Amino acid sequence: MTDDQTIMKILFCTDGSIQAENAVRFGAPLAAAFQAETSVLGIAEKTGQEDAVMAALRRAQDMLKEYHLNPELIAKAGRPVREIVKRSRETHYDLVVIGAVRKDTQGPLWMSGRAYKIIESVASPVLVVIGNRSGLRRILLCTGGTPQANQAVLFAGTIARHVNASVTLFHVLAQPPAIYARLIEQQEDADRVLASDSKLGRTLSHQKKMLDDLGVPGEVHLRHGLVVPELLKELERTEFDLVVSGSSRSGDALRQYVMGDVTREIVNRAELPVLVVRTETGRTKRRLRDVVSRLIDRSKG
Repeated sequence: MTDDQTIMKILFCTDGSIQAENAVRFGAPLAAAFQAETSVLGIAEKTGQEDAVMAALRRAQDMLKEYHLNPELIAKAGRPVREIVKRSRETHYDLVVIGAVRKDTQGPLWMSGRAYKIIESVASPVLVVIGNRSGLRRILLCTGGTPQANQAVLFAGTIARHVNASVTLFHVLAQPPAIYARLIEQQEDADRVLASDSKLGRTLSHQKKMLDDLGVPGEVHLRHGLVVPELLKELERTEFDLVVSGSSRSGDALRQYVMGDVTREIVNRAELPVLVVRTETGRTKRRLRDVVSRLIDRSKG
């Protein structure tokens, strides 16, 4: 958010591929819901690609115009990741949207290495559009049950408010020994946990209240086991349109971020768009709260 006249600034990135166009198509109604100021960045990586990049930019422009958006078109030459990171540092965007495809079906790095680098290098939330989704009605938000996830809840909740989506807060507890089967049953009772005075119960209750305060339908799902397998099971149980996870700052001077094993696995294995939101404190936290406050005020007006 840059001023009172701009509701949100969104950067779409395209290389002319089918998946990049899927990303624009998925993000367009979201941008329209916010009446966002949009930009589309196209990058010619090799000599002779300039015409193809301009054609891709015009196709993205046409898709956004269908939603009454008038995007700024930006054509650059160079390395895609470097140009995307550079642009995001020159101009603050509230969201960066990219398309991503898998480069293989096995191994530790299933997704394109470029997608990882963009997620870890761009300070703004990054929406990685995987597959082809036509709408956004149900959001699954992975919370570690700590306050660090509050920013992701705020951001995802604000999106949900504007597109009339619901949010499911999803938390996985460690698997206890089998003899504690009754305990597992009790701990997977979300109402029981939310009513408890445990640290997890207080945190999840607060995050649920954040959604309630935004006017967003929300619920809490608890599971036991390993996070990623349980997440994939949850995605099989219910048809979600977006998964939200977090990343943390690495602490170096270049504003680099690290996804962590869980977020990386989610990006690797989910067959739907993934939104990665920074888990920071201090000035960034205050700025996000200001953004949410202004978005809500404008939506009431």
